[in-house]
Amino acid sequence: MEINRIIDLLSYTIPTIVTGFVAYYFFKNYTASEVRKLKITLLKENQKHSLPIRLQAYERMTLFLERMNPSNLLLRVTSINNDKDAYLQSLINTIEQEFEHNLSQQIYISDKCWNVIIASKNATMQIIKNTADDSIITNAQELREAILKRMLNTSPPSTTALSFIKNEVKSFM
Repeated sequence: MEINRIIDLLSYTIPTIVTGFVAYYFFKNYTASEVRKLKITLLKENQKHSLPIRLQAYERMTLFLERMNPSNLLLRVTSINNDKDAYLQSLINTIEQEFEHNLSQQIYISDKCWNVIIASKNATMQIIKNTADDSIITNAQELREAILKRMLNTSPPSTTALSFIKNEVKSFM
């Protein structure tokens, strides 16, 4: 009699346990699927809001590179007293101030792009300094002319950085 009770008990218990495991498995898969859908929805929503900010950062850095281009820089920054060293310092300070003004944009653009921009800035400042080191140049006007002549023979470093920015923006558009 005891064995019949155990068999009756198992005949009710085993299907209940199996049904419980199946229900748990389906519930677990369903909730995991819903969590994935929610994450995807949130990611799309974040991208929709962050894309304009990222584009604005790339626009600001493009403007910085254009303003830093020696040809444009020399038109904007003029010498007050025609002193070569003062003009050199004024050009370098203008580039640094522009850069510092846009420093916060680095959180919106890629590290590789930021490094290209920094390299472009440093190369531009080095071109200006190297040109100013020429002993033939004695005043600010001669420095301006020498930098412009040098830029006629080579493309400015900002051109490379601008190309990099354009390619990077194309990649996520």
